[in-house]
Amino acid sequence: MIPFLDLNQVNAPYLKAIEEASVRVIKSGWYILGNELKSFEKSFAEYCNSTHCIGVANGLDAITLILKAMDFPAGSQVIVPANTYIASVLPVSFLHLKPVFIEPDIRTMLLDTSQIESKITPLTKAIITVDLYGRSCEMDEILEIAERYHLRVITDAAQSHGATYKGKKAGSLAHATAFSFYPTKNLGALGDAGAVTTSDAELSEKIRNLRNYGSVIRYQNDYQGVNSRLDEIQAAILQVKLPYLDAENQRRREIARRYLREIKVKDLTLPPADRVNEDAWHLFVVRHPERSALIRFLDSMGIQTNIHYPLPIHLQKAYQEFRHLSLPLTEQIHEQVVSLPLNPVLTDEEVAYIIQTVNQFDHQT
Repeated sequence: MIPFLDLNQVNAPYLKAIEEASVRVIKSGWYILGNELKSFEKSFAEYCNSTHCIGVANGLDAITLILKAMDFPAGSQVIVPANTYIASVLPVSFLHLKPVFIEPDIRTMLLDTSQIESKITPLTKAIITVDLYGRSCEMDEILEIAERYHLRVITDAAQSHGATYKGKKAGSLAHATAFSFYPTKNLGALGDAGAVTTSDAELSEKIRNLRNYGSVIRYQNDYQGVNSRLDEIQAAILQVKLPYLDAENQRRREIARRYLREIKVKDLTLPPADRVNEDAWHLFVVRHPERSALIRFLDSMGIQTNIHYPLPIHLQKAYQEFRHLSLPLTEQIHEQVVSLPLNPVLTDEEVAYIIQTVNQFDHQT
C-alpha cells in the first residue's frame, strides 16, 4: 500500500537533529517563551519576507488572534470562501462576527474575486483568503478591493508554506497571515503549532500580548488575552526543518508536474498548471463525478487517497443557520474532490505507479 502520507518517513531525515534540539530544550529548563521561540520567529519572518512573526499554539488560534487584535465590533461581517475547512471560519464565529460565504472559482477552487464586491456591505470589515491546497489567491485584486472599501485582508496560509505569488512569499501578502504547523503541513511540527506573520508593528505587538494572557509586563494585563504560545520544543523542531522546506517543496513540484503532464483520464479534472513553480502543492486535489468508484479502485490497487473536504461548512451541523444558502459550486466540489498522494518522500517508482494506476481507471468505468 502506498500511504497517503507517512510522517515517520517525512521526519526520518531530521530525526537526529530533532532529538538533539529536543534534548537541548529539556536541559535548558526553559520551556515557554524562550530563546528557541525567538530564534524561530526571526527565521520564519525572514523566510516569509515579513517584518514580524508571532508563534502561537495552532493555526486556529493564529486566525482568532488576528481577528481579536483587529477588534471589529460584534456583528461585523467577514468575507470567507465557502469551500474552505471549518478552521478558517470558526474564529469568525468565536468572536461574534458573521461569516459571509463566497463561492469558489471552479478552476482553482479558491475565492472567486469577481464575487467579492457584491457581498460587501457597510458591516463588512475584513476578507479572509485561504491558500487552499497550497496555491496563493489572486492577492493583487483582493488587496485593491480591500483598499477601496477600507477592509483588512487576512490570509489563512496553513497549506501554503513556501508558496509565492508574483515573486512574493506567502506570509508577506496580506495585512496578516495565519500559519499552521500541524504535523501534516509542508512545514510540520511534531504536535500542534502555529504562527502569525505581519509587517504591521502595532498589530504584531498586540497579538504578541494577546497570546500571553494579554500581558506586556508579567502579572500586568492590558488586554483580555488567551494562553496560546508556541512552546520551545516545537519551535526548536521547526527551526531544524525550516532550512529544508524549499527543497521539499521543489520535490512536491516535480511530482505535481508529472501528475499534470501524464495523468489523462476522461472526466477527471486536474488542478491548474499555470503556477506549478509557485504553488506549494500541499495537496494534489482532482475532481471526478464518480469519486467513490475512483477511491475504491485506487484502494484496491494499493493507493491510499483522502478527501479535502467531504462536507462544506454550510451543511455542517455546527452551522445549521447557513443550511439555506445556495452554494452549488461549493457543493459540487465537496462531492467530487479526492486528494492523490503527493509528498516529498514518494519515490519516482511510486509516482509512476500512481500515474499508471489512475490512468487505468478509464477502463474500469
